[in-house]
Amino acid sequence: MTHDHANHEHDHTGHEAAKADTRDDAIKRLSYIEGHLAGVKKMVEEDRYCVDILRQTFAVRRALQKLESKLIDGHLRTCVVDGVKQGNEEQVLSELVELYEIADR
Repeated sequence: MTHDHANHEHDHTGHEAAKADTRDDAIKRLSYIEGHLAGVKKMVEEDRYCVDILRQTFAVRRALQKLESKLIDGHLRTCVVDGVKQGNEEQVLSELVELYEIADR
């Protein structure tokens, strides 16, 4: 029985590390996006060529999509697994359905 408890602790520690990695990655990506948006704002203020501005907004959108993808992956690998193990399947499923619906709008 102690062996199972040790595995559970290892899983929990692994999930905490994965959550920290996801958080750190998200913060880096958000800092990049924030800087990129500031650059786009400056381009608009300077009345730069529309196509150049749009190229940059498309790059920001791709960066946001990549951030969302990383956050969803981290959520599925940690929070969802933990929620199911704790017997909260219904809550986990409704949150996933809600995210799917929001993303599909």
